[in-house]
Amino acid sequence: MEQTLVILKPSCVERGLIGEVISRIQKKGIIITGMKMMQLDEKILREHYAHLVDKPFFPGLCESMMASPVVCMVLKGADVVSVFRAMTGVTNGRKAAPGTLRGDFCMSGQANIIHASDSPENAEIEIARFFKPEEVFDYTPANVSFIYATDELN
Repeated sequence: MEQTLVILKPSCVERGLIGEVISRIQKKGIIITGMKMMQLDEKILREHYAHLVDKPFFPGLCESMMASPVVCMVLKGADVVSVFRAMTGVTNGRKAAPGTLRGDFCMSGQANIIHASDSPENAEIEIARFFKPEEVFDYTPANVSFIYATDELN
């Protein structure tokens, strides 16, 4: 099964939305295989947002991402990158559809509560950036037969 990286940003942590987001992940049937709270620093943000370092808004982005600890998660499931990005909604919360995480819980383009990998390839790179191999668990919950049909498990 595919994996993806999710970061619950300071705008999620500070607003007390961690439990709500995790609840929706689990209700969907997505498997959490790694989770930790950490404080980001400029070094990891420069690496993670390398494509944005030269943008005028980058200093503000760094400041907002270091405002409090974040919660990093590795999620697993069939097509989990695209499934979770659909659950997340578009970047700007004001434009995100109701029912999506951003559509329901944010009003900002930057304080948009969550980061989600945009491709399986980037997910692999991002997971390695934020997690040591021993921090991600390869397990299958007992209820998986109630989440997927047998032929959907790979």
